[in-house]
Amino acid sequence: MGLERLHPFDAGKWGKVINFLKEEKLLSDGLLVEAREASEEDLLVVHTRRYLNELKFLFERVEGISRATIIDLDAHQGNGHERDFMGDKRVYIMDVYNRHIYPGDRFAKQAIRRKVELEWGTEDDEYLNKVERNIRKALQEHPPDIVVYNAGTDVLEGDRLGGLSISPEGIVKRDELVFQMVRGHQVPILMVTSGGYQKRTARIIADSILNLHSLGLIGPESPSVSAQCSDTPLLPTAVP
Repeated sequence: MGLERLHPFDAGKWGKVINFLKEEKLLSDGLLVEAREASEEDLLVVHTRRYLNELKFLFERVEGISRATIIDLDAHQGNGHERDFMGDKRVYIMDVYNRHIYPGDRFAKQAIRRKVELEWGTEDDEYLNKVERNIRKALQEHPPDIVVYNAGTDVLEGDRLGGLSISPEGIVKRDELVFQMVRGHQVPILMVTSGGYQKRTARIIADSILNLHSLGLIGPESPSVSAQCSDTPLLPTAVP
């Protein structure tokens, strides 16, 4: 109804990503999974009776999952999942965010096991080195059965709500680093695309997915990436 023109978030972003990936022949309609209507039982997994007990679905319904890591690289602090998993030792949270912007939730920060607070205008080199170094340590401190990766694109330069200065190439490289390190530990990873308040973010997300596919980091024919689990940095060490 035109309401999307009044909000900085591009409500059509994910449809655009799908269309870009179809144009590149990476996706077809036959590969897309259509969401089914949630049953009452499903809703009780994700909404309360006390907000349906956090990650109940993951821990109670997926065999072999007892430890999870959330890698949150959206520009904003992830205070929602931090409050959800406060005190839950099964869930390790790493959060990298602009320390000066919303929400600034001090209580929720207590749930972050690896906190990386960024300054206004942080650029590629500093950002990528901090991301790489801290993910490497996070995976050593809490070897997970699954990683949930919040790949926000509101870190992009020019995003007025994110306040950081990461280039499109830096975002593609960031996603590559995350997948290389996690897959190097032979751990499954779920990526969600999250925030990003500019029209060009859809193209960047699509380019990143295409890059991950070209490197064999996603897709059914992915080669082994076990060599990536060594302690050799993927980027030159430059930022303390």
